[in-house]
Amino acid sequence: MRRIPYILYIVTVAMMVVSCNIHLAKPRLLMQEEYLFGKDFSHDSTVLGGDWWRMFGDTTLNRLVERAIAQNKNIEIAASRIEEARHSLIVTRSQYLPSISGAISVEEKYDSATRNIAQSYKILPQASWELPLFGSLRYATKGAKAAINYQKWQYQGVRLALEAEVATAYFTLLQYRQDLAISRRSSQLRREMVTLIDSLYNYGYASGVNLDQARSLLYTAEADIPLYEKAIAQTLLSLATLMGDTPETFMNIGIEESNAITNSYHPFDIAIGVPSDVLHRRPDVMAAYYTLQQSAAAVGLARSARLPSVTISVSAGSATGKIRQLFDSEGWVADMAASLMQPIFNFGGLRRGELAAREVYMQNLFAYEQSYLEALSDVESALVAITSSREELLRYAGLVESNRNIAIKTYALYRNGLSDYLDVIDAERSLYSSQMQFENLVAQQYINYINLCKALGGGVGN
Repeated sequence: MRRIPYILYIVTVAMMVVSCNIHLAKPRLLMQEEYLFGKDFSHDSTVLGGDWWRMFGDTTLNRLVERAIAQNKNIEIAASRIEEARHSLIVTRSQYLPSISGAISVEEKYDSATRNIAQSYKILPQASWELPLFGSLRYATKGAKAAINYQKWQYQGVRLALEAEVATAYFTLLQYRQDLAISRRSSQLRREMVTLIDSLYNYGYASGVNLDQARSLLYTAEADIPLYEKAIAQTLLSLATLMGDTPETFMNIGIEESNAITNSYHPFDIAIGVPSDVLHRRPDVMAAYYTLQQSAAAVGLARSARLPSVTISVSAGSATGKIRQLFDSEGWVADMAASLMQPIFNFGGLRRGELAAREVYMQNLFAYEQSYLEALSDVESALVAITSSREELLRYAGLVESNRNIAIKTYALYRNGLSDYLDVIDAERSLYSSQMQFENLVAQQYINYINLCKALGGGVGN
């Protein structure tokens, strides 16, 4: 008979060992040594600082991003969710610790034979504890900690997206302001040309067709002005929303800085590192990783639910028939009980619960692998955009300069009667179009760099 406790001990230990060995599939990530389109970039480990947008050297942009981080409501929501997850960790742990409660009761019983009323008073604090023998506390704690880390990376993701959106909106605003300036400048020059052609027409040196053509060029430039004014207003409204503020605060942003978008542009040197860096830098990849950790913990909890549970309950206090004797030593009572419960048959519910948890784990495993592939694709796309735009910018800079010289010379020839006015029209249209395109390309190249920093994970994780 003395062997029975030893047998129970061995069985219990064996079941604990079995419960700890949960075999789950590991992520299969296709690692490559370098980015396919990153040959012109440094392969050192990514060294973007937390304030990655400062590399543009624009004090207005720095101020806008800092203000957005301080005031944006989505940032505040994400920060609150981190605190919620931290509180949930305490709640989770408390479920596996002893619970203590107190009870005070008063009973009255009427004895019809003696016609007496018997009273009894009890003060019985109780403590109960379900022992986490098979890893349930460990799995629950692991899942709760993974939830905290998940929310931390979600916060980083919200912050990185906000920083990128503010920077993108800012450079888009500068582009629209520069486009508006070009339209107004062209409009002024064409208005002067209309005045000149009208004078030449009155003296018979220009035809009515020339005058109408000059007016057509003027109307084309003037028609673009309200379009860019509208685009500027809409972009300012977007910036105000991102910064959690009212629009009137930002109506003059970018007026003085609009020229800098072209004049101060230069290629930026960003260390892109190696593809594996995104595994610990990208907020979405890290969030997917901790989602996977949560699902692994859920599998462990589902396994633990199929194993025996041991509950210990203790109650001790005072019970007496007179209230004044409640705190006397004669009224002391105590009770202790322990129970072992093993699920036997529940129509496969517990087993299916574990299988369902394993399927959820596999889904999150595939999602984690997919997030890594998408991160690589984002980086490659940004690298392609930057590389291809560099050559395009150089060519358009030369094109703008050539078109400007052509427009000046063609207009001089026309005034001396050595060129047809159609040549002047073509030169003006080409110059206007190339100026607009060049400004848009410069702004887009800034945005390409923003997309690259975002794809690399910005400055988070440092």
